[in-house]
Amino acid sequence: MFGSFYRRLPAALTCVVGACAMAAQAADSGADLAANPFARPSTLPFQLPPFARIHDADYAPAFAAGMDAQLKEVAAISKDPAPPSFENTVLALERSGALLTRVNKVFRNLNAADGNPAMRQLEQELAPKLAAHRDSIRLDAPLFARVDDLHQRRAQLGLDAESAQLLERTYIEFVRAGAMLGDKDKARLREINAQLASASTRFRQNVLKATQDAAVPVADVADLDGMSPADISAAAAAAQARGIKDRYLITLSNTTVQPALTALTSRALRERIFKASATRATSGASDNLPVIAEIMRLRAERAHLLGYATPADYVLQDETAGTPAAVKRLLGQIAPVAMAAARREATQIQHLIDLQASAAHRESFTLQPWDWAFYAEQVRKDRYSFDETAVRPYFELDRVLNDGVFYAAHELYGLSFAERKDLHGYREDVRVFEVRDADGTPLGLFLADYFARDNKQGGAWMNTYVDQSEFFGTHPVVSNNLNIARPAAGQPVLLGFSEVTTLFHEFGHALHGLMSKVHYASLSGTNVPRDFAEYPSQYNEMWAREPVVLAHFARHYQNGDPMPKSLFDKVLAAQSFNEGFETSSYVAAAMLDQSWHQLGSGRLPDADGVEAFEAAALKEAGMDFAPVPVRYHSPYFLHIYVHGYDAGYYAYLWSEVLARDTGKWFHTHGGISRANGDYLRAKILSRGRTLDPGQLFEEFYGGPPDGEPLLEYRGLK
Repeated sequence: MFGSFYRRLPAALTCVVGACAMAAQAADSGADLAANPFARPSTLPFQLPPFARIHDADYAPAFAAGMDAQLKEVAAISKDPAPPSFENTVLALERSGALLTRVNKVFRNLNAADGNPAMRQLEQELAPKLAAHRDSIRLDAPLFARVDDLHQRRAQLGLDAESAQLLERTYIEFVRAGAMLGDKDKARLREINAQLASASTRFRQNVLKATQDAAVPVADVADLDGMSPADISAAAAAAQARGIKDRYLITLSNTTVQPALTALTSRALRERIFKASATRATSGASDNLPVIAEIMRLRAERAHLLGYATPADYVLQDETAGTPAAVKRLLGQIAPVAMAAARREATQIQHLIDLQASAAHRESFTLQPWDWAFYAEQVRKDRYSFDETAVRPYFELDRVLNDGVFYAAHELYGLSFAERKDLHGYREDVRVFEVRDADGTPLGLFLADYFARDNKQGGAWMNTYVDQSEFFGTHPVVSNNLNIARPAAGQPVLLGFSEVTTLFHEFGHALHGLMSKVHYASLSGTNVPRDFAEYPSQYNEMWAREPVVLAHFARHYQNGDPMPKSLFDKVLAAQSFNEGFETSSYVAAAMLDQSWHQLGSGRLPDADGVEAFEAAALKEAGMDFAPVPVRYHSPYFLHIYVHGYDAGYYAYLWSEVLARDTGKWFHTHGGISRANGDYLRAKILSRGRTLDPGQLFEEFYGGPPDGEPLLEYRGLK
């Protein structure tokens, strides 16, 4: 996934309630900001945060000082007696808030990747204060008057294209934040945004705790029959890490269907794991049902206040898709094709279940969601002679990274990667690489954090610690996070092909940040609409299966033998078998997201009605096929309640249309080559949001997107 991107926001104008209290509290405690690691830009290469010097106690005073500094910077802009100009207003806003940006980026990123109770407590305290801080600038009438004046005179300002885009985006963000509202409505909007920030924080923390609590303990190793020795060792290590003796622990990932369901022969254990996953955050101290009702009520009220019928209308106006109708058309084209394929797959799986029951002289059973992955794997083996355990030895993590992910980037863009042992991440197992361009010019740093742990958010994502900007003279520092199960000490890290694809996917985001070459940080790298942000990452997935790249990294970890072509052909063929399930599960989640966000304030359920609403929405969308569960049930759907993908989870599919069109373009133009890579880099990967994303794509592709390559890639034609 993405993940989780942080965009620089302009600073606040006036001292907000809470921010000044934090500053006073920091002063009263004798905090010395001069010694604070966030007080000034890092002196490490590329301004890599000085992780070894950062402690929990540093965050609160740095946030307080950062907000206070912004107040003074923006007050100077607002009160400037000189007439508004691009330099004294828009560029001044772009400069503001450097300290707050530094601490916010590190805190948000580490809280997701390596958080602790103290950070989670601070997150709760900060959420409404930061929301109020952002509102105080966006809703300040004199400041907006300066921006509005420049926007009205934009044709006469003589700005270059990127500066004109920065002005346009600044104006749009003010308007969408409510700058044109009256004072009464602004006051209510401030309250809504503060409450939403707190609610989203509670939602995220509830999911983290519920996911930890839902881990399934297993007493008898015999119940783990079917799992590989490495996975059994990982389960033992997970139990030991939590102080559980003589047990095994099946920890959960963020999705509904868990990886362990593919291998476990025990149907009873599969059912336990599935139900533990699917019912997370629906009761007890981590119950997210009332949080969902609160968030949706507030979002609907905010949309109405800003002049939109629904939250989806508000969100999508600023996305590449533009309208809910456009999203509905896309999902409506894919959903019936995917569901028809899923039903065909279910028929084949049920046939296998019945055959096995007959051969064993026992009663058969009806396919359930906890059975799908296990029997789909058997169908693969039967139909394609495919066994996942035969594939993993060819995908050792270090080789995939160095000889696959990095190799493809070198062949396409001339990039080189050197591990910097002298630079350190926030944990010992976080690796730091310096990235250089073809001519040896330094581009930035890449941090790799690949292993799962209890205090780490589920899923996979990319983030930035430093954004590229010629204006600030900064090079990007980007990070990729995955959640690969750590094997027992001394064992190799062997990946399934889906994990290999995820590695390439997240590195596509990293490349989008690393190869950015723009002037303004607000427009750089991945600071693009969500339904465009996933395009470079999904495009980069194609190189995981490209023969010339695959031959370079798919080698047996013990003897170096290349993966036989016949085996990888089975991987691809077997993938197409389950594509109906995978696509339907995703589309169901995207449709559920739209169902929530296309509701007006008068139609929203309360907490007791959340689960019933979800069931009705999936049924109405034609996605209520029991053996194929939605990828995320609402109570742990982090994308739409925390990570900014509200009304935007469709973005992965929208972006994938662009990605598969790009794959077609590459193959039409000769495949992997520096010439082709440099062309994509010049037209897309280096441009950030310096132009409308739809226009960027059409200039690269030579025309509008075409959905046919997507259906071919997924085997759904």
